[in-house]
Amino acid sequence: MFFDTHAHLNVNQFAEDEEAVIKRALDQGVSKIAVVGFDHETIEKALRLAEAYPSIYPIIGWHPTEAGSYSDQVEEALIELIQTHPIVAMGEMGLDYHWMEDPKDVQKDVFRRQIRVAKQLEIPIVIHNRDSTEDVYQVLKEEHVEDIGGIMHSFNLTPEWQDRFLALGMHISFSGILTFKNAIDIKKSAQVVPLDKVLIETDSPYLAPHPNRGKRNEPAYVKLVAEEIACLRGMTVEEVARITTQNAEQLFKL
Repeated sequence: MFFDTHAHLNVNQFAEDEEAVIKRALDQGVSKIAVVGFDHETIEKALRLAEAYPSIYPIIGWHPTEAGSYSDQVEEALIELIQTHPIVAMGEMGLDYHWMEDPKDVQKDVFRRQIRVAKQLEIPIVIHNRDSTEDVYQVLKEEHVEDIGGIMHSFNLTPEWQDRFLALGMHISFSGILTFKNAIDIKKSAQVVPLDKVLIETDSPYLAPHPNRGKRNEPAYVKLVAEEIACLRGMTVEEVARITTQNAEQLFKL
């Protein structure tokens, strides 16, 4: 059985057919899906989905492109929700220097604040990193992320960077990008990542794996990511499913 550790079934792209999407995932052996809320609206929807479907586990946090709207009130609300709901991780948090909705110093401050909340609540974190690898690494190192651990979501870097994040106690999660023919560095990373630190995800509705690239992604397609890892590692898909599900369950304390 597969565990899609990062999906956004709480966005508008799934508003019309969420039930059918979840059924297709179950039919493909995807028994668990982590749905990530990243602002007020998507957090509320993630919690609603988790209440409605036993296969869904909520993750909540504040996305770096929303950093400018983070406040003491937002932080207090996040703390209360994590303390009162079965939330398995905090995120996605991090830095995004591609869209640059807010200045770097604002993004870093919100990132650090969320890490400190997660440490206080003893919950792992989920990291968004876009065009900001050096600074993401530095913040995680300075904030001693190894105390709680977490996930480098949709990992797309070299084995050398992978080793640096692994040394901080992070898990490495591969998305549909791994299946792209030109993803040479990511394929190399997937070949050498320690098996007790590897996870799989879709990041639905984004980053659909080959041969569905360019279409709406959905949790059922996480099997294609597992198949790519199996091919790269000389393993069976069943082995990849078992190992990655076990890793996620241990990290999320399920």
